[in-house]
Amino acid sequence: MAWAERMHREASRWAAEGFDLLFPPRCVLCRGDIPPGSDAVESCASACHAAGTSLDRTLCQACMRAVSTDVSRCLRCGEPSAAGDGCSRCRGRRCDWDGIAVLASYGDRLRDAVLRAKHPGGIDVCQALATLLVRKQCDTFAAWQIDAAVPVPMHWFRRAVRGTNAADEAARRVARLMGVRFLVALSRSKATRMQNEIPVHQRRGNVSSAFHARRSVNGKRILLVDDVVTTGATLAACQQVLMAAGARAVFVTAIAKADRSEDAIRS
Repeated sequence: MAWAERMHREASRWAAEGFDLLFPPRCVLCRGDIPPGSDAVESCASACHAAGTSLDRTLCQACMRAVSTDVSRCLRCGEPSAAGDGCSRCRGRRCDWDGIAVLASYGDRLRDAVLRAKHPGGIDVCQALATLLVRKQCDTFAAWQIDAAVPVPMHWFRRAVRGTNAADEAARRVARLMGVRFLVALSRSKATRMQNEIPVHQRRGNVSSAFHARRSVNGKRILLVDDVVTTGATLAACQQVLMAAGARAVFVTAIAKADRSEDAIRS
C-alpha cells in the first residue's frame, strides 16, 4: 500500500538522520563532518537514472561547489565558450568526436581531487566526482541517447603498478547512474610514454595504434569516459578504433578538462 511505503521511507530517513547526528559522515575531499540533509546538488532530469542519487554522505556543500563550478563550454570541442554547440574555434571544422561534456576545468581543488582518484585509496573520491559529473551533465547525456559507457583503457602493466584505473571507476559509475551498459570495448596494447612527458605536437603520434577493439560496438552510441582530457589525442585515438568497430557515434566525457592555457598532466 502507498501509505505503508511512505511510512517506511520516512522511518528510514529519520533513522538515517539520527545515525548521522551521532556519527556524522565525512566529506571524502576535505574530511570535514557533513551535517544531515546538506545535499546541495539538485536532482537530475527525470530521464536520468541518477535522479534519486544522493551525495549528502560523500561530499560537503563547499567541496561540491569547489570542484563543479566551471565556465560555459562548447559541446563540440570542450573549450570555454558562450556558444553551446559550435564555438568560433571549432565551427566549420571536423571534431574528433560527436560531442564532449566535462565536470569542470582542471585546476585548484578539482586537480587535487583527480590526482587522489588515480590511486586505489581514492576510489570513493572518483565515484563522488563521477556522480557530480552525471548530476551536472545528465540532460546532455540523455540527449545524446547513449547506449554504453566505455572507459579509456590503461596498459595492463601500468595498471598493475598503480592498482586502479580512474577511467574504469568513473565509467562504471556513469553507466550505473545513467542506466546504460558498462562496456570494456577497448584494450591498450602499447605501454606508451605518459602524454605529459612529451611535447603537445608529438602526442597524437605517441598514441597512434596504441588501442584496439576488444569487441564489436556495431550501431551503438558510445560515451567514452576518461578522468582528464587535455589535447584530446588519447580520446581521438580511441574514437577512431570505436568507429572502426562499428560505433554509430562516439561522445566523450571527463571529470576534468585542462584548457589550453593550463599545464596538462595527460590527455
